[in-house]
Amino acid sequence: MAARILLIDISNSFTKLGLADATKILQRRKIPTASLAPETLAKCVGQWKFSRIVVCSVVPARSEIAEKTYSQPVLQLSHKIDLGIAINYPRPGTIGPDRLANAVAAADLYGTPAVVVDFGTAVTFDILSPNREYMGGVIAPGLEVMTDYLYDRTALLPRINLLEPVSAIGRTTRDAMLAGAIYGYRGLVKEILQQIRAELAVKKLHVIATGGYAALIAARLPALKIVNPDLTLEGLRIIALRNPL
Repeated sequence: MAARILLIDISNSFTKLGLADATKILQRRKIPTASLAPETLAKCVGQWKFSRIVVCSVVPARSEIAEKTYSQPVLQLSHKIDLGIAINYPRPGTIGPDRLANAVAAADLYGTPAVVVDFGTAVTFDILSPNREYMGGVIAPGLEVMTDYLYDRTALLPRINLLEPVSAIGRTTRDAMLAGAIYGYRGLVKEILQQIRAELAVKKLHVIATGGYAALIAARLPALKIVNPDLTLEGLRIIALRNPL
């Protein structure tokens, strides 16, 4: 059996786990990051067999969880390791490792120039030049951040589950909030992508969406033609292969 790799993507809300070989992701699981500990990680991973681990984490308090749980060698993703892309950014140490993983996967799987739109707790846009350089990005509040803020800061607006609105004209408070969230978010994404495309001044631009609400927003937004929910894990797999331990 070919050597297998445990992929760990620790984000603010959820931790995604993948078991991969050199060519593909074989299995996937996830757990809430708030519950992440050696015992819960081991339980979630279960009987997976792997010879090494690669981690990207945006939660510093959980970053060393793999070392505390397993004896296999662990590669922590950062700008200092071999990513296969250049970084043209003033302070590369401030780039979230998940964003670097997304950029690596986009460059290898789809080509450059490219923009990755990641719909997580925040929505992030990460831009790669035609020369495979990470150039920078955009950060905006995530969908749940926006709707939860309305619920938390008002007396009458409810907490809502995000799904496709029935109409742009809401006939209930819930429908009005859905219209504002989904149509408004598509407008935000469309405008940001237009500005990025204009500044890059390129004829062809690969746009890849990932994250929890990527499929929902992309469903009626032609600018988001590619949706890859495994993009971050794919980036970790590619980076692991470039950095043998």
